[in-house]
Amino acid sequence: MRSSSRVILKRLPLAALSLALFSGCSFVPLFTKHLPGDRAFIKQFPAETNDNRLRLAIKDNIDMTGVVTTAGSNFFLLTHQPAKADAACLGIARRRNVQIVGKTNMTEFAVAPSGMNEYFGTPRNPLRRILIPGGSSSGSAVAVANGEADVAFGTDTAGSIRVPAACCGIVGLKTTFGLVSIKGIYPVEPQHLDTVGPMGKDIAHTAEGMDLLQEGFSAQYAAARAAKPSGRDIRVGRLKLQGTDPEIDAAIDQALAAAGFQIVQLDDQFRQKWDDAKADGNTLAAAGAWISNQGFQLAPAVSARTKAIISLGQINYTTTYRGAVARQGAWQRTLDSVFEKVDLIALPTLQKAPPGLPLLNLRIGLLDAHLLQIQNTVPVNFAGNPALAMPIPISHRFRVPVTSLQLVGPRLAEAQLLNAGRLVEEALKKQ
Repeated sequence: MRSSSRVILKRLPLAALSLALFSGCSFVPLFTKHLPGDRAFIKQFPAETNDNRLRLAIKDNIDMTGVVTTAGSNFFLLTHQPAKADAACLGIARRRNVQIVGKTNMTEFAVAPSGMNEYFGTPRNPLRRILIPGGSSSGSAVAVANGEADVAFGTDTAGSIRVPAACCGIVGLKTTFGLVSIKGIYPVEPQHLDTVGPMGKDIAHTAEGMDLLQEGFSAQYAAARAAKPSGRDIRVGRLKLQGTDPEIDAAIDQALAAAGFQIVQLDDQFRQKWDDAKADGNTLAAAGAWISNQGFQLAPAVSARTKAIISLGQINYTTTYRGAVARQGAWQRTLDSVFEKVDLIALPTLQKAPPGLPLLNLRIGLLDAHLLQIQNTVPVNFAGNPALAMPIPISHRFRVPVTSLQLVGPRLAEAQLLNAGRLVEEALKKQ
């Protein structure tokens, strides 16, 4: 191997390296059940006409009474019985009698960021059909973007709400770890990373979705708006990462300036710690894929790509998982120290434009490895903090008309994040 290749491989997190080396293509079952239309829903319920209730879509790793939870897997569809109870996160939605419009498509077992599904078919990106929708909450993002739901619930282990939100041009909120119960949700890494959160076409709908997940959230959001009604009241730490498309960085800076935030540039020392946390977070997520799914390595009707990810997660678990867990506390303290100086941190959700779909499911593993490198989401999961991804306009030279701003906050700062997002959204509408 050439020396330059050794350098590249050394810098890749083990999860990404494993995908790149061993999951270059994906064999799919001989008979597939590609869904019709935009492929957003694995199971869709007829919408009631003349009904003004909020329409809610639910990612299909979240239990719903009487419906099989497929977790995006044909194997689960064939072998699992309908759920006997709702997941805990549906409690408020049930009490308020919102209209549940379906269970949404996703990456199998929520273990890959591309949003592709070999059996049910990949949800179609509403911005450009040739691009990936992002995952693993791909169907939830597509359903919201296409107006088939007002709000969707997704799950986020390493970016699975924010990445599809970025790819599809909508808003997604990753909640504080432990704030919303994940009981009744098929897990990836529940001990350290897994969360559930809302997705909406705009900030207002995302806030409505959060109010379905946390009792009393609407009052918290109103208080946050009253406490800091303008951008000049909010200090934002701007994090710039190496390898980011200059067009994206320019769009981020323009959006922050339009909102009138006080901008504080974060230094290279923090950037290095962010990059280290990204590697550790990817390790935990990859190991979690094995911890949660090791029993399906030989299961029929599970795609070869998913099996490869599960098997390779075992390598992470036996080699680097414990070290990453041991460093989690230090990373949390680092973020806490930054939030003593700023209210929020701003950076792109993705460093590049969403990649194109591969032909005939070839090289999907390399695509997922690429996504792990360009998404800026997993350090937030590794810390347990909340983060908001929202669309902002970008130069016409870009592949799509929007890119995604990510705002990261202290623990339990969901209301403050949505208020800051509201200020950005309103400022951009005036331009």
